[in-house]
Amino acid sequence: MIPPHLHPRAGALAAMVLLAGCAGLGAQRPPAAAFVVLGEDGAPLARAITTAPACPSITIDGRTLAMAVRAPFGAISLRGKGHSAGFHPEAASTPVLSCETAIPAGSTHVDVAGQALPLPQADIKRIVVIGDTGCRLKGREFQDCNDPEAYPFARVAASAAAWKPDLVVHVGDYHYREDPCPANRAGCAGSPYGHGWDAWNADFFAPGRALLASAPWVFARGNHETCARGGQGWWRFLDAHRYDPAANCDDPAADERADYTDPYAVPLGEGSQLIVFDSANTDWHGFKPGDVRIARYADTWRKVDRLARRQPYNIAVDHHPLYAFGANRDARTGAVTLFGGDAGLTQVFGALDARLLPASVAMLLSGHVHLWEQTSFASDHPTQFVAGFAGTAEDIVPLPRTAPPGQSPAPGAVIEAMSSWIDGFGFMTMERTGPDTWHVVVHDRDGKARNTCTVRGRHSTCAVPQV
Repeated sequence: MIPPHLHPRAGALAAMVLLAGCAGLGAQRPPAAAFVVLGEDGAPLARAITTAPACPSITIDGRTLAMAVRAPFGAISLRGKGHSAGFHPEAASTPVLSCETAIPAGSTHVDVAGQALPLPQADIKRIVVIGDTGCRLKGREFQDCNDPEAYPFARVAASAAAWKPDLVVHVGDYHYREDPCPANRAGCAGSPYGHGWDAWNADFFAPGRALLASAPWVFARGNHETCARGGQGWWRFLDAHRYDPAANCDDPAADERADYTDPYAVPLGEGSQLIVFDSANTDWHGFKPGDVRIARYADTWRKVDRLARRQPYNIAVDHHPLYAFGANRDARTGAVTLFGGDAGLTQVFGALDARLLPASVAMLLSGHVHLWEQTSFASDHPTQFVAGFAGTAEDIVPLPRTAPPGQSPAPGAVIEAMSSWIDGFGFMTMERTGPDTWHVVVHDRDGKARNTCTVRGRHSTCAVPQV
């Protein structure tokens, strides 16, 4: 018998094995998600989330390197007892690795594991605004996540992507699948839940895939992303700030740091910018004396004010409206009552400026209320747009065509125009027509225009008062 290593075919076989091994080194598992986040001063950050234990490669203008680890490989852990509303021990989830690489200014082509990423424009003219996109599974409220008519975020995202935006702004609340679907409810049967990757993927990354690939994103933090809810995923996947493993919502003792982030600006060109601020942990009841959040949000206001001094025209972005109405209907009498902007922020911001936001802020984009709404004021207040209508079960109590006499959503604000769309899913677009002017369109889930608005400075008017 000829020894194997001396066999005439041994060299050829060895070469084939070696070539196969080298080919395997180049092959990479596609990431579960890859997208671009705009951070402080609009700096683009490539993000990837992968179920592999190593980060994928990123190629920037022909140079290939491994992405850096943002948050280590693993499943999101349960938090301490008494601090984990919506957590269920049985809600096991797939472990993932979060990766990140800063994209140098002037880059012309970037891809992650062969998937091209969208790059920011110097002058941003076309913006999609969406919010409140997850499928509600909590308490007694269960949305039919398996029904694309009842939960249409994937359709909304695809239609918004087809509009070809330069930027996507999400005004908060991504994660809603907190409790298990009831055993007798076919509409959400089999849905993942809890605060791990599987629920986050089902709520946001999978249905939003087309829109994530279409343009860079600005992410505002909603109340569903506080530490006691989806904050762990927020820090790993979406937040634009540096990841701090000592303040990432894993440890309730660090929530005083992890539940708040500093505002930052994203330039739009032509003397305008977005100012993104974190309102996630406010309280719509208002704050009692001594509440630590009073000082926290006062600090937020001062930092917003400093940022707003950089440009003549500013659009603020947060989750909680300050200048808009919501409506409740009494279950016994059927009477409808209106409520105004967030009481906690109004209390703190109002103590620093009666207008609530600094004078150079001309517009506020928010979500939280599950509808689309526009308000404009004869008084010196910014125009407000609410875009919380992209997927989460919608509010169904209608707003009036005009504000009742004497009622205002914010102290001292005098309404000159308002418009709304209740119980309809879709997205909003903003197309810039001048340094401080915008053409706004309200689209349904299929992209059809349902209302149009014109913004001039801090004033706006819409074609119809109710869709």
